[in-house]
Amino acid sequence: MKSKHSDLFQTRATPDGAGSPHPADQYVGRQIATVRVQSDVSQAQLARAIGISFQQLQKYENAKNRVSASMLYEIASSLDVPVSRFFEGLPGNDETSRNASPLPVDERIDFIASAEGRRLIKGLMQLPPRVRGRLSALIAALGEELGLGDSDDETADGYSPAERKMA
Repeated sequence: MKSKHSDLFQTRATPDGAGSPHPADQYVGRQIATVRVQSDVSQAQLARAIGISFQQLQKYENAKNRVSASMLYEIASSLDVPVSRFFEGLPGNDETSRNASPLPVDERIDFIASAEGRRLIKGLMQLPPRVRGRLSALIAALGEELGLGDSDDETADGYSPAERKMA
């Protein structure tokens, strides 16, 4: 006789084959990076606080290595968040989203969590707000010029907000 919960414990293959990390491991790793960055804590600082190397923390954040329950507890304690924070928004984390697909990897979070991203944000935050706004408009205009911008930002006159500011 089959238990009604037995399907919850079946092993599922990873989408990209045996060598790739499970989407849940990727999601939790991204959440660790997100909370760490939001807490203004470097990888080296967090790694030191939980007694591992920063390379190991990088592997957790990039889902190269899985995070054990005890290590997730240590990370949550160090960042002063509940362990459940790392699972918020994960499809299948509640009964209503049991059949939802995994969230896509967001490249922006990876960039913000990188050393380059942190340096850029630190530099931007040191600029006066008006200069930051102008720099943001310049970057948006460059992205649009290169075909990287969102067409949703354009208005009826055909110009984006960034282009109007620069004119």
